[in-house]
Amino acid sequence: MTQLITNELVELDQNLGSTPEDVIRHLAGRVAANGRATEVEGLFADAFARESKTATGVPGGIAIPHCRSTAVTEPTLAMARLSQPVDFGAKDGPADLIFFIAAPEGADQDHLKLLSKLARSLIKKDFTASLRAATSQAEIVELVEAALADKPSPHAAAAPAAAAAGAGAGAVAGTSAAADAGEGAAAKAKGPKRLVAVTACPTGIAHTYMAADSLVAAAKEVGVDLQVETQGSSGAKALDPAVIAAADAVIFAVDVDVRGKERFAGKPVINAPVKRGIDEPDKMVAEALAAADNPNAHRVPHFGEEQAELAAEEKSEHLGTKLKKALLTGVSYMIPFVAGGGLLIALGFLLGGYNITAYADKILADNSLFNLPTVYPELAWGPLGAFLGAVFFKIGALSLGFLVPALAGYIAYGIADRPGIAPGFVSGAVAVFMGAGFLGGIVGGLIAGYVAHAIGRLHVARWLRGLMPVVIIPLVASIAASGLLFLFLGRYVAAVTTGLNNFLSGLTGASAIALGVILGLMMCFDLGGPVNKVAYSFAVAGLGAASLTNQAPYQIMAAVMASGMVPPLAMALAATVLNRKLFSLAEFENGKAAWLLGASFISEGAIPFAAADPFRVIPASMLGGAVTGAISMAAGVGSKAPHGGIFVFFAIDNFLMFVVAIAAGTVVSAFTVIGLKRWAVKKPVDTVESVPVAA
Repeated sequence: MTQLITNELVELDQNLGSTPEDVIRHLAGRVAANGRATEVEGLFADAFARESKTATGVPGGIAIPHCRSTAVTEPTLAMARLSQPVDFGAKDGPADLIFFIAAPEGADQDHLKLLSKLARSLIKKDFTASLRAATSQAEIVELVEAALADKPSPHAAAAPAAAAAGAGAGAVAGTSAAADAGEGAAAKAKGPKRLVAVTACPTGIAHTYMAADSLVAAAKEVGVDLQVETQGSSGAKALDPAVIAAADAVIFAVDVDVRGKERFAGKPVINAPVKRGIDEPDKMVAEALAAADNPNAHRVPHFGEEQAELAAEEKSEHLGTKLKKALLTGVSYMIPFVAGGGLLIALGFLLGGYNITAYADKILADNSLFNLPTVYPELAWGPLGAFLGAVFFKIGALSLGFLVPALAGYIAYGIADRPGIAPGFVSGAVAVFMGAGFLGGIVGGLIAGYVAHAIGRLHVARWLRGLMPVVIIPLVASIAASGLLFLFLGRYVAAVTTGLNNFLSGLTGASAIALGVILGLMMCFDLGGPVNKVAYSFAVAGLGAASLTNQAPYQIMAAVMASGMVPPLAMALAATVLNRKLFSLAEFENGKAAWLLGASFISEGAIPFAAADPFRVIPASMLGGAVTGAISMAAGVGSKAPHGGIFVFFAIDNFLMFVVAIAAGTVVSAFTVIGLKRWAVKKPVDTVESVPVAA
């Protein structure tokens, strides 16, 4: 393996600036200057993005900024001992020892294990004291390599003197506080306790392992056995089920979801960010010990147990937030049915002609690959094309048939979890049967979800719990939701759906253009968020009512798809062609990818630009989307495919005007965002500067 740290990657007693941004940028420049990264700005952007999520300062005057980046060519460790400490967010003050860990996106396990081992060494007082006492870059490299090789520190004798330094004193004080808190917890504990923990951070290189070691050390000081599962980059060894079963409580020090969380179901739990496991391990251990003796403590939930965590989350959410989450869950699970089914229907039209709808059932009933049809649409690609077109069309139509049931089923799932799926699907099927369509699916899914959720919260006898999710909840919730649709609500929702379809089908001229403007604004408002999804779902749901005599749903679908393509294409045009100086190097790179994302109808391709500058990017995108929607509707452009962008050209009527509409909106948005960046805000634009690197 290549050497992780060299003399050239070490800086001693330098002033690298007053902010974490200054220090990280400088160290990124040193990594790139030594040929270990392809660019400074890309590496800095990835590292600072990680720093922005969670500060990397840890007790003892240490900071460990780190990231994975495509700019890194080999795993690297750069170190700086600052003459002017910088605040990296640690509770005990600024940091003077900075270790910058830069890992390639696909770093091998051996290197990741070494980087993880280094991170764990940094919580050892003798190691950090030796680093502060070192007099040369070579000495620092020697200390680090000894730590990675598990050798005794060659300069351990210098540790006592250096430990008296201010940063080191902070670490000692923290340890003393930990001991005092731990003794109090131990005094309250009734007999020996056993704890388990899981630590995990987004990058999985440093914080994951430092939190694990800090928690183990804090537990050891109070005589508690604590075993940790580190879910990090260098692999995770799962805790023995017997160890979990014997544990009195569990600690989750994580910034990401715990893998295999169900293994800890029913255990008292302490949840906190991974950094708290480093900063306050003693307090977390004390809280876990207290939770073990508290019958009302929060527990890792599973069905049939007290779901304190879920209940707390629900109480803190407004009704509107809950409804939005449920609806977006339904839409997100529905889209794969729509995208796959719609593209298959489009292929069916391409091979079998647009009149394949009238022939498909008969062709599939009477013919096969070895008995091709003799009667088929005039526009079909011969007998084979007609047969394959019928196959694709029918598969796509059956897939789209799940649109409303899937929407309803997963809305219910978003409210009640798995017990809500079956009653939700059933209510969606009832909505389709009654002609209530998309709106009926939403109503049925919400009713099914809330009924299932209410039943699931009932306290029932232990022998009945196993039947609840598989029998009782689906039965009662299906009767309630579907029964209400059949007996009361379905006919009224169906009437509203029919009226809406008739209204949209009758839109012409200025009314159709106005609808195009509204849809364009919605598609570009939040770039894949709730408003965008409402407009998209509205368009997709209407495809089922489209026909040769009713082209309005196809036109709405085309306006929605064209408008959704504008933001990423516009940002790509502005950042890579029109005015690169107004955008950072990271945005320039994102702009290259945005060309393809935009052409594929992936609005989210503009999110990096909107996140960095929302008040100029979003208004500019909305203006271009409105222009595109208006032109598309005015020209009568239609799309029989619900997704695919420019690549489903064969399913788009009046393809030339489809391209014209997209191009017009893209140009408008691109020039608008450039104008706003120049004149709307009197603020100098950051430019990429060369990073000075000390010799």
